[in-house]
Amino acid sequence: MSAVLPANGPSLAAATSSSPHARPRRTHGMASFGKYREIIIAVALFLLFDLGVLVLNFYTSFQIAEDALGVNLSGRQRMLSQRTAKSLLAVDAAHSKGLPADKELEELKSAVRLFDVSLKGFQSGATVPGGDSKPVFLRAAEGDKALDILKKAQDLWTPYQEKLVPVLAGTASDQQLQEAVDYAKANNLKLLGLMNELTTALEAVASDRASALRMVQTVGIVLALLNFAFILFKFLRRLNTSDAAIEAATEENREILASVREGLFLLTPEHRLGSQLSRSTHVLFGKTLVAGQNFFEVLSTLVSPKALTDARDYVELLFSPHVKEQLVQGINPLAEVELTVRNRMGQDSKRYLSFHFNRVHEGSAVRHLLVTVQDITQKVELQAKLSGERQRSQKELSMMLKAFETDPAMMRGFVERAEASLLEVNDLLRSTSAAASEAQVLKAVDGAYRRIHAIKGDASSLGLEILASLAHQFENELQKLKDSGAATGDALLALPLPLEDLLSKVAAFKAMSMKRGNDSAQAMAEAVPQALHTTLTQLAEEVGSACGKRVNTSVQMDSAPDLPADKLDLLREVAIQLVRNAVVHGVEVPSARAAAGKPPEGQVAVNLARDEGSQWQLSVRDDGAGLNAANVRSRLQELHWYSAEQLQSFSDKQIVAHIFKPGFSTADTASAHAGRGVGLDLVQANVQKLGARLLLASTPGQHTEFRIVFS
Repeated sequence: MSAVLPANGPSLAAATSSSPHARPRRTHGMASFGKYREIIIAVALFLLFDLGVLVLNFYTSFQIAEDALGVNLSGRQRMLSQRTAKSLLAVDAAHSKGLPADKELEELKSAVRLFDVSLKGFQSGATVPGGDSKPVFLRAAEGDKALDILKKAQDLWTPYQEKLVPVLAGTASDQQLQEAVDYAKANNLKLLGLMNELTTALEAVASDRASALRMVQTVGIVLALLNFAFILFKFLRRLNTSDAAIEAATEENREILASVREGLFLLTPEHRLGSQLSRSTHVLFGKTLVAGQNFFEVLSTLVSPKALTDARDYVELLFSPHVKEQLVQGINPLAEVELTVRNRMGQDSKRYLSFHFNRVHEGSAVRHLLVTVQDITQKVELQAKLSGERQRSQKELSMMLKAFETDPAMMRGFVERAEASLLEVNDLLRSTSAAASEAQVLKAVDGAYRRIHAIKGDASSLGLEILASLAHQFENELQKLKDSGAATGDALLALPLPLEDLLSKVAAFKAMSMKRGNDSAQAMAEAVPQALHTTLTQLAEEVGSACGKRVNTSVQMDSAPDLPADKLDLLREVAIQLVRNAVVHGVEVPSARAAAGKPPEGQVAVNLARDEGSQWQLSVRDDGAGLNAANVRSRLQELHWYSAEQLQSFSDKQIVAHIFKPGFSTADTASAHAGRGVGLDLVQANVQKLGARLLLASTPGQHTEFRIVFS
């Protein structure tokens, strides 16, 4: 659906045009010039005045700068006239005493040469040494008065210079030297007076130019201000007329937007909200929106980063005129958006919104998008109920089919382990009397926790999601009991119900596996390496996907380990828990790995083999973030297990050892794969059953390796 702007009359689009973020309407060039001709001409004159004043200001300033140079050099001429006379008298005094006068003579030569070249520069213009001895161009003096002064000065200087020639050459006789001195005494003051008059004349010329510049600037500014006042008057009059029309259209829009039940607003090409929003928009978003807000900034708090990126791309497509609107309606990523808002009681509630975008055309261009937002919560909830029932039935069927696809030996081994563990849990709970102390109850709960956690990991590795989910729910009940602060024997009475549900599901699988025939113990042992390889690889991939991580898993095992079945079962549980731990807590997300200079895919290596001393070693190594004692210490403080003083007294090795304690986890929230603090506790318990040694090596930012050594 597309909308086309009407030629006249109020509309939501018309009201939006007053937004500072809206695009100006496109009109034909000649029509625009005719409509705004007076303002355009006035602006052109304003710019012309400014340009003229600027050019004149630049030219006159350049001339004033040259005049300032002339004034400075004329002042130097006064100094040079005195310097010449002084040096000449010094030469005469040295000569009369029969002393050498080389220094005085050199001073005289310098003064005469500089005075002469500067005097010629004032007369006809020339490049002369400046005040810093660097060459500068001296412009010829202007004005009759300055020229007359220069002529008189030249008339005095010419005979003066002629009398100085033999003196400067060092060949002057006593008479020639005396004539030069006498001429200097007779005319020095006259020459000085003429140079003073020259300085005064040049200053007068510079002053006249400065006055002319001020006059030009004043006239230009006055004309520019008058022109600006004319522009302002015309603009305000037109603005007043436009405001009256817009206000009438806006009032009609307000009435419409206040009555519609859907969220309704315009979206500009800059992705900003238009100036008019329906009243229901604020209610649907759960907060007050402001015209001009960036739509995607508002949306970023409601949807995932991927959905936000998809929405941005979709909106860009709609603003592209060559893209057919009907062809892209089906890929709208905001057709259903889940968000959490606070109701009138201050409680959080889920709501589902549906966004629809329609183009607003002006000619062939897309001017805006008309966004309609609807509350589809009831529709989604109904669909969810129907889908839930359908999925539950499908999961039951899928799990049965999965059980048929699973290797019979693996399935039979799982069923036997799960049934034995559940019966152990049942006995453990029943043996805890109502009069048991809180410590005894918590010990029983921890024991049950380990067995249920092992079943969950085993079921998850085989793809039996319903059993894994039931085990996770049982863990939730156990956790509630631990967190309630009322761990008594009576509180255990509610646990047999979920336990019975698990036992019934396992019994169904047991019956199914028995119908599929029996394999020899030898055949089951020989199938262990390949089966465990598949199990661990699938588990790492599943957990990595749930955590937003990418993982490569390498499993190397003895082709047929000569170990008893009970030890193989314990090793299987240990390997599953350590691989899960490596993916959840060790391997970083791709963005963090890229920032650390690592490849996006984490590496988890599992190896079971005999060492040189004929002992068995099971190692699980990841190339993730490694163990950080400071993080573990901080987590222990958050859990209030120790005081700050006690934590400071522990070594890093003692701190890291707490990762094997029941209930300890560095995860902030509990999920199906982490956060219960049971995985490593189960590992340590199985290591004790094996009579093995558990070794841990970790380098922060590089790797973590768990190694189980046993005979």
